[in-house]
Amino acid sequence: MHKFARSLLVALSLLSSSGAFSAGEQKIDWKMPTAFAFTWPALGDTAPWFSERLEASSSGNIVIRAYEPGKLVPPLKILESVKNKTFEAGYTSLVYDQDKIPAGALFGSVPFGLDPMAYMAWWYDFGGSRLAEQVYAPHNIVPMLCGLTGPEGAGWFREEIKSVDQLKGLRVRYAGLGGEVLKRLGATVVPLAGNEIYPALEKGTLDATEYSMPAIDELIGFQKILKNYYLPGWHQPYNAMHLIVNKELWDKLGASQKAAIESTCMAATMRSIARGEAAQAPALTRLKAQGVQLRRFPASVMQQFERKAKEVMDEKDAQDPMFRKVHENQTVFVASYGLWKEKAYLPACSQ
Repeated sequence: MHKFARSLLVALSLLSSSGAFSAGEQKIDWKMPTAFAFTWPALGDTAPWFSERLEASSSGNIVIRAYEPGKLVPPLKILESVKNKTFEAGYTSLVYDQDKIPAGALFGSVPFGLDPMAYMAWWYDFGGSRLAEQVYAPHNIVPMLCGLTGPEGAGWFREEIKSVDQLKGLRVRYAGLGGEVLKRLGATVVPLAGNEIYPALEKGTLDATEYSMPAIDELIGFQKILKNYYLPGWHQPYNAMHLIVNKELWDKLGASQKAAIESTCMAATMRSIARGEAAQAPALTRLKAQGVQLRRFPASVMQQFERKAKEVMDEKDAQDPMFRKVHENQTVFVASYGLWKEKAYLPACSQ
């Protein structure tokens, strides 16, 4: 039986017994800075939901308090704060770690990569979680998948994009490996946390941006400034969020405490994908009513994106052995999974 399935069974049996835990296990009360606003569906409200469900199901024996972005530490500093035990845990995207941990980007999202269902299969049953543990162990971190959404929007632009030449010189906020792709096409990529993007667009110091799914982009208000919204999100066909825990503190937890945290993260992952999928169509309808043009990049532009994405991946493979190890594992999974996906699922609608 897979270790996550075992964890779930152990946690369920324990939590059905009035939240009892093994003898010698101490109550934990941790702080957890987060990277995403709690008002954002699926992406942001999953962290407080995880905290509430974990505390309730453990009868208050496991408390991991979620804090809004910036309350304890800036979103891009969460990894360092957990690594150094400033805080016991954090809730973030591993994409944000790519400057220090190149392979981290592969756990957050990969251009033209896995869809959400495939990502879950890879993470839980094809070695993804074990590879993440290997990548983050030297940084004193234990990562757990704790949220997942579908594809993001591919970006908001002032003008319609008909050629990659229009990207040259644009100041664009793009995260992860997708940002590397746009750099190679001449854009100036500006790394900004979610709460910093709108003010930069307002001031004109940023020309274009991507951030998240339509329902969240709408809440941030990008449609008030930019009217050309591109889909699908080639750069992030899934968006994975992770709970990260200081490894020294994790190792001190009892088996039942670990199982309860892992199983609640599994529940949070399922809850976030469902919530995220339900929210997007209504958001797109509202955006259209506000004058937003929903666009697709021309095939020639998408081909350039895909070609440059391959260049980026090949270069990262050559530069970092752990990046290559994770990427090769994902590639093997895609090859094996492809037969099932091709034969079992209806093709995407062409409209």
